[in-house]
Amino acid sequence: MGLMDVQETGNGEMGMSGISLGTKNKYKRMDSELTDDHDFDLSQHHHKTEDRGSSTRKYVLACAVFASLNNVLLGYDVGVMSGAIIFIQEDLKITEVQEEILVGILSIVSLFGSLAGGKTSDVIGRKWTMAFAAVVFQIGAGIMTVAPSFQVLMIGRFLAGVGIGLGVMIAPVYIAEISPTVSRGSLTSFPEIFINLGILLGYVSNYAFSGLPVHINWRIMLAVGILPSIFIGFALFIIPESPRWLVMQNRIDEARSVLLKTNENEAEVEERLAEIQLAAGISNAEKYEEKPVWRELLRPSPAIRRMLVTGFGIQCFQQITGIDATVYYSPEIFIEAGIEGKSKVLAATVAVGVTKTVFILVAIILIDRLGRKPLLYISTIGMTFCLFSLGFTLTFLGKGQIGILLVILSICGNVAFFSVGIGPVCWVLTSEIFPLRLRAQAAALGAVGNRVSSGIVAMSFLSVSRAISVGGTFFIFSAISALSVLFVHTVVPETKGKSLEQIELLFQDNREWQGSEVELGDVEHLVQKE
Repeated sequence: MGLMDVQETGNGEMGMSGISLGTKNKYKRMDSELTDDHDFDLSQHHHKTEDRGSSTRKYVLACAVFASLNNVLLGYDVGVMSGAIIFIQEDLKITEVQEEILVGILSIVSLFGSLAGGKTSDVIGRKWTMAFAAVVFQIGAGIMTVAPSFQVLMIGRFLAGVGIGLGVMIAPVYIAEISPTVSRGSLTSFPEIFINLGILLGYVSNYAFSGLPVHINWRIMLAVGILPSIFIGFALFIIPESPRWLVMQNRIDEARSVLLKTNENEAEVEERLAEIQLAAGISNAEKYEEKPVWRELLRPSPAIRRMLVTGFGIQCFQQITGIDATVYYSPEIFIEAGIEGKSKVLAATVAVGVTKTVFILVAIILIDRLGRKPLLYISTIGMTFCLFSLGFTLTFLGKGQIGILLVILSICGNVAFFSVGIGPVCWVLTSEIFPLRLRAQAAALGAVGNRVSSGIVAMSFLSVSRAISVGGTFFIFSAISALSVLFVHTVVPETKGKSLEQIELLFQDNREWQGSEVELGDVEHLVQKE
């Protein structure tokens, strides 16, 4: 039939061009070839995307881990001092008042570090502020290790406190600024993980070195705390500067480079960079004139005032519910409950440290899935019951076996509920809610509230306990914890799944600040609800 003849293909198909399309024929249909190439390209692209996503996640994780190392120092100091103070008191013959001052002064002094950290991190950057914090702490820890008297010990404690204040303030800010939105909550919780890890290491150090002579054991306990800060030096060669700080310095290309390393989707990098530029006030490469940060914090707009109430309030409630009393003075509490022998008391504190560390891992898993506010409810309500149980047991159940068991369970329950909620979420919220231009110094202000509250609790616990009993003191902590439930319900918004720039908009609306669910008006800023 000429050119229009239709021939049978090798597998029974008929080719219109007269060319067999069967499997035995060397020719292929053009659409088949295109489909195969397209599938191959898609497969290659998929593998490249997967590889990039994996490397990006590992890189961001490494940054979060290294940035959190300073927080090990705070945790270690809290944990180790709870046991070391027993031997310091015996060796240097200090009074009970001096004991309270020695324990609590670190929290008070650290507020100077936190205040300085806000300005320092804006001037020299987040990364080098972390390095400065490590150096200051090392000097302080070294002085404490060789201190021949209470006065010299206090000098070392002062420097260590400044270093800890710097580190505690900057780590959550840095991690929040470098993390992708979807994992920001869990990554920003890392500092709290490392605080808990430090506490556990401090407890273990107490137990491990308690058998050495009194004039040596507490010095070794304190000297071990220098080791984590050494690793921070290595971290500086790995972690980048915060992209948001780089934008504030108008170093846009460097910021873009960091965002490319920390975001899986390259297409989102430019969009995120534009958001950051807008938030920093240099959109379209134009800086606007802004009033000084501290003036804005002292005379805040209604939205900034809501942020300050939320951030400062949650930081204070984290401490005035008595967590540092439970951790610093757990040996004294266990002795009050009837546990005898230093080794048994220190072994019981290790159980508290293990519980605290395990449950912070639970928070890491849940914070970006369940959200910040539900975890705060679980935490504050659980702490209220555990603190009441601890007060009731110490007051009415005496020093028998049942009383000892209930005290251990109540303390472990309290630190577990703390670690699963208000412990990490407090730092996450503080690093999320403030606008870029205020974030470092506003977060520093929140850290000051945290450290002052911690110091007041640590420096007054023994005196208050002598006045109204240890059980009575925990009844007060329970009542304060009940108030924290009301605070969370009233003024803490849900920030899960929102970018840092979107969270700023939440506080513009008073209804959202008070807990109602308000959608963002601009379609480009809509938050995907899970």
